[in-house]
Amino acid sequence: MLALGLIAALVASALFNVGMALQALEARKAPRSLALTGSLLLRLLRRPLWLLGSALGVLGIAPQVLALNEAPFVVVQTALAGGLLILLWLGVRTLGERVGRPEIAGVAAMIGGIGFVAWGAPPHVETHRDGLAVILVAAGLCAGALLPWALRGTRLGTPLTMILASGFGFAASNVATKLASDDVGLHHVVNAIAWSAVTVVAGLVAVLAQMSAFQLRRATVVIPVSFGVQTFLPIVLEPLFLRERLGSIALHGLPIALGLGLLLAGTVLVARNEGVAELAAGAQS
Repeated sequence: MLALGLIAALVASALFNVGMALQALEARKAPRSLALTGSLLLRLLRRPLWLLGSALGVLGIAPQVLALNEAPFVVVQTALAGGLLILLWLGVRTLGERVGRPEIAGVAAMIGGIGFVAWGAPPHVETHRDGLAVILVAAGLCAGALLPWALRGTRLGTPLTMILASGFGFAASNVATKLASDDVGLHHVVNAIAWSAVTVVAGLVAVLAQMSAFQLRRATVVIPVSFGVQTFLPIVLEPLFLRERLGSIALHGLPIALGLGLLLAGTVLVARNEGVAELAAGAQS
C-alpha cells in the first residue's frame, strides 16, 4: 500500500504544480497595486485560465487524500515536491530550457531523497495527538499565512513576508488535509468537514499571498523559498500533532534524515532553474 500512496502523492503533486503554473500566468498580468487585496482574487476569478488552474488544484486533493490514507505523512509530504520535475520537463519542452549539471544533480537528489524517506519511514500507523495540540499547530500555521496583512504598511511587510506566508498557508492546507483524511477514516464527519474548511481557506490565503509575491519578486526567488517552507515545515511539526511508532523507523531515522537533506538540496537546485521558475510564476505560456 506504500507504493499506491507514493504514486497517488506524485499524481497530486503534478496536478498541483501544473495548476499553479496556469494560475500564475494570469497573476503576472494583474497590476501590482492589487497585491494582497481581494480585488486581485476577484480579478483572477474572472480569468478562465486561472480557474482551470484552480480546478486542477482541487482535483489534486483526491489523490492527496488517497495517498495520506495509504502512506505515512512524511512520505506523502516529501513526494509532493516531486511535481517540480514536471515543471522542469515542461520547461525543456515548451521554453527550450537546457538542463545542466545543477538540474541533473537536483533531479537525482530529489528522486534519491524521496526513495530514502519511503524506505526509512515507519508503517502507516499515525494517530492524532489530543485536540488542543492539533488545533495549536494548525492555528500557528494559519497565523503565519496571515502575516502579510498584519504587517502591511510596516517595515516588516516585505515581499519576503508574502513568500513565507504562502509557504505557511500551503503547509496549513496540507496538515488540515491530513487531519480531514484521518477523520474520514474514523467516521468523524463533523471534524472532517471542519478540517476540510480549513484546507480551503488556508489554500486560498496561500494562493493570494503567492500570487502577490509573483508580482513583486522573481520566480527564482519565490518558488524555492515557498516550496521549501510548505514541504518541510509540516514534517518538522509532525511530532507535535501526530503519534508515530518510532521504534519501527529504519536505522534510527538515518534514511529519513538523509532523504530529507537530499530532497531539500534537490528542490532548491531544480526550483532555481529559469524554466521551472518561469512556468511556476506564469511569465510565459
